[in-house]
Amino acid sequence: MERNINVEFVSGKPVEEQEIEIVERKGLGHPDSLCDGIAEAVSIALCNEYKRRCGKILHHNTDKVQLVAGRSNPRYGGGEVISPIYILLGGRATRAFDGEEIAVDIVAADAAKAYLRNVRNLDVDSHVIVDSKLRKGSSDLIEVFSGKSKTDTVIPIANDTSFGVAHAPLSEIEAIALNVENKVMAEYRKKEKAIGEDMKVMALREDGKITLTIGDAFVSKYVDDYEHYEDIKRQLRGYISGVAEAYTNRELNILTNMADTPNSVYITVTGTSAEMGDDGCAGRGNRCSGLITPNRPISMEGTPGKNPVNHTGKIYNLLASKIASEVVENVDGVREVYIKVLSEIGRRIDDPKVATAQILPKSGVNPEAVKVKVKRITDEWLLNISEITEMAARGELRTF
Repeated sequence: MERNINVEFVSGKPVEEQEIEIVERKGLGHPDSLCDGIAEAVSIALCNEYKRRCGKILHHNTDKVQLVAGRSNPRYGGGEVISPIYILLGGRATRAFDGEEIAVDIVAADAAKAYLRNVRNLDVDSHVIVDSKLRKGSSDLIEVFSGKSKTDTVIPIANDTSFGVAHAPLSEIEAIALNVENKVMAEYRKKEKAIGEDMKVMALREDGKITLTIGDAFVSKYVDDYEHYEDIKRQLRGYISGVAEAYTNRELNILTNMADTPNSVYITVTGTSAEMGDDGCAGRGNRCSGLITPNRPISMEGTPGKNPVNHTGKIYNLLASKIASEVVENVDGVREVYIKVLSEIGRRIDDPKVATAQILPKSGVNPEAVKVKVKRITDEWLLNISEITEMAARGELRTF
């Protein structure tokens, strides 16, 4: 198969040479990230249930999760959740196969609650209401999913005309924003119980200086008083500085919970602002890079919750990420690469309308040699696109 793959060299300032760069990371417990995580957890759970019951993944898209914040009364040393967080599981899912009902709503609700237990101080049974409203998909998209709209093929048919976008490598502050939140959640919160899962990292680079503005929902029962609160902030800044210094030699300025006053501080009962005043929605947070990167081309298509079989809004974003990473790892002379893959509804997903790689080269490279290698990498990933489906269905790929 001759695929429409285009590789071009482009000019312009690499991101690291631009005067201003902004990067955002919404952490694990941010209301938008909670919705993304739930959407993806429900999709993975349905994939497993469909394969167990039916021998294959059936049509579903669970990417319409909404969170309505609750009400709480945090205070130093304690506090209460007064009204629970309400989470609506919206989307489409196949509810029967060969005449047998599939307990879609039970599977979805159980997956959502299991995911929410990542927020350590959230009592899922009393602090949250999970309401599943998954409905049957439209007949035309179910036909496309099954491949019946065209000649039978083992390669799925795209269910939408959409595109995926990715870039590589990460810039300094992209790596910092991603790894600061990851390491605080994986390591530092084991040491400091007051650290909440709802952390947002906003990174700004102005030439030689990097400013990180950190918002974290401290857990009130582990904070004694204002002095203790300020001490926790100081120690958190020190830890974050150590993480960031591993990625840059630039001057660092780290700010935490900047709206604080002696009479009003950012403490929560549960460790997430979803308990009071901050609603959430799937698809409006991090891209599948784990970041929000306004200096880069990005897709507004949310990846979490979409089915991994034929929803190109998911598959092509994940695919583009894999291609971009492999290009910078294995092709000499590439300073930056931007991958864009466009689908066409009704067309095989291994044969996109176009796949394009835009290369910002290093000096002295052989353009034709680079183009050949990049095209080969892109073609090989498209040939083996089912690997994306399999990895996504097993939960092995970052989607937000």
